Amino acid sequence: MKDRPDVIPLLHHLRRATFFTHDLGFFDPSLRHKSYALVCLDVSAKEAATFIRRFLRHPAFRGQRQRLGKVIFLRAGGLRYWQVGGRRELVVSWPKR
Repeated sequence: MKDRPDVIPLLHHLRRATFFTHDLGFFDPSLRHKSYALVCLDVSAKEAATFIRRFLRHPAFRGQRQRLGKVIFLRAGGLRYWQVGGRRELVVSWPKR
């Protein structure tokens, strides 16, 4: 978590960023913000690129506007996320291939 103090202020200065990390400590609803998306990868480093591409093609997250304001937990079994203004965690499955 030592990177959080540096990463979050940087994301506030970037325009519409999607930040991918293996640090699952970033899956925290208090980190939601309308101008960026945080995606926490619970997959191996070897699988990361495959799942990032799969995520970016997912119908629920394909567009930048669909991702912004969310803190997302991504794993092989599916995704769950918090969004700005939401009161509960939402769950999404991977689409059938």
